[in-house]
Amino acid sequence: MYATAGAAGADLKARLDEPLVVLPGQRVRVPTGVRCALPEGYEGQVRPRSGLADRHGLTVLNAPGTVDSDYRGEIQVLLVNLGNSVCTIQPYDRIAQLVIAPVTRAVFESGELRQTSRGSGGFGSTGV
Repeated sequence: MYATAGAAGADLKARLDEPLVVLPGQRVRVPTGVRCALPEGYEGQVRPRSGLADRHGLTVLNAPGTVDSDYRGEIQVLLVNLGNSVCTIQPYDRIAQLVIAPVTRAVFESGELRQTSRGSGGFGSTGV
């Protein structure tokens, strides 16, 4: 599933019986046929393939998609065609990558926060 010895992501392939046409602006859910049992404390990150995004405008809509360690269903990839041309996904085309990563769970507390020089400024508040 890994294209090279140094690849961080395992290839996810389209588990299709026939080609799937994706129109510009269209989103599709593509099955992969892959199921896994990740160890507790890890997640799978479904990431776009850079070549598909560059050449066809086809990318993972909710990137990175998360596969939780307690999920046991088939991994499906939500793709969107951001290009200007029709894109056709052939059966078993590589459509995304799966990266396994450790998860750190936060402890959430309520209460007052200490002030900082930035404060609560949001989008663009520190300059462009």
